[in-house]
Amino acid sequence: MSYKSKDRRTGNLFAELLPYGGKLNSNNRWMKLHDIIPWEELENIYKKYFSDVGRPGKDSQLVNGLMIVKHQKVVSDEETVKDFLENPYVQFFCGYDQFVTEKEIDSSTLTRMRKRLGVEYFKKFENEILNLLKSRKIIKENEQQIDATVFPANVTHPTDTGLLEKVRVWLVEKILEIKKKIKLKEAIRTYSWTARKVYLKFQKKRKKKAKEIHKAMKQLLQYVRRNKEQLKKLLEQSGDFVDDEIARIKEKLSDAEKIYRQQLEMFKKKTHSIENRIISFHKPHIRPIVRGKAGKDVEFGPKATVSLVDGYLFLDKFSTDAYNEGAVLSESLKLHEERFGKKPEIVIADKIYGNKKNREMLGDEKIKAAFVPLGRKSLLTKKIEKWVKQKQRKRNQIEGFIGVSKVHRGLERLLYKNEELNIRLGLIAMNLSTALARI
Repeated sequence: MSYKSKDRRTGNLFAELLPYGGKLNSNNRWMKLHDIIPWEELENIYKKYFSDVGRPGKDSQLVNGLMIVKHQKVVSDEETVKDFLENPYVQFFCGYDQFVTEKEIDSSTLTRMRKRLGVEYFKKFENEILNLLKSRKIIKENEQQIDATVFPANVTHPTDTGLLEKVRVWLVEKILEIKKKIKLKEAIRTYSWTARKVYLKFQKKRKKKAKEIHKAMKQLLQYVRRNKEQLKKLLEQSGDFVDDEIARIKEKLSDAEKIYRQQLEMFKKKTHSIENRIISFHKPHIRPIVRGKAGKDVEFGPKATVSLVDGYLFLDKFSTDAYNEGAVLSESLKLHEERFGKKPEIVIADKIYGNKKNREMLGDEKIKAAFVPLGRKSLLTKKIEKWVKQKQRKRNQIEGFIGVSKVHRGLERLLYKNEELNIRLGLIAMNLSTALARI
């Protein structure tokens, strides 16, 4: 796919839509937001993701604009495209000077473009926005607030029987699919109906006794083992049959086998925990993260460290595995230095960050930290404690911003397969709203 820049020399905006000297309202949010996004710089980065041959790719401003619209309004790709076709302000924001009512872009294009551009592009996108904020002097970098949170992934609450049933259903579907593909006439007894009856009978019980859970688990493990072996045998029979779908089945089968092994081991040991436990067949990389929050002892999604700088929230670390946030303070400080050219003067963080190593590092860097002083109390430490309490009260800001990002920017439940991309786009939209309010 190739890329060609659009001619952006325009005359009167939407002349056919607003006759007799009518104009778009310059106070509209999309008109204002249009002026704080470095479109040309983004286009220079965007076109590097295309070759010089092939069908021309969609315009940079259209794609980037729709990504922002989607995450500003927290709607689906389909609703974003509909809004674009109905709203002249959104069309202006996306680089149009004449109103269009026909389909300019399909919602599936946004999915393909996210996959093509990836996380690295949106890191550069975020950096260009930050450069503009610095050039307009609407961000102060002297103070950094740091905290960690879990952004819940779009997975069902995991149960051992439910996970095995999903694996079993997938195995049976693929057995029938490959059987049809290789034109095998021999009957394969999958016991699909019998296994489904076992699962539904167990699932319909409101209160499940330990003996009933043990029996259902044993039966489902037996059905999964049978279907797994049948699928492996069919894949062997397919031999040199080259097909992208078969390659994907082989890759997914390894996840199914890992789930089976984990569940079998937990069943034998009569436990519910195991190292690197898979809790979702759809998203096998998601891990349970123990947080100890009220009502949420365990959360299912990626863990992230974020920094709040003058009302702007940035993603510092992303991991699908649990980690000690106190051990990654240095990473956040380095990223702050990369973003602003210097380290912060003040760091405000939770007490988990106040370990001895971090205190020594901050002392060497001559960065004031809002941690309660260690050692014997004195008049000096009382004065420091008063300052620390003031800063710790201020730390409520980052808690609030994290909450806003989840509730109002769609990060309460990550719908993208690439969760980091979902988080970055949500935070970009949030930071643009903050900048818009200050201009």
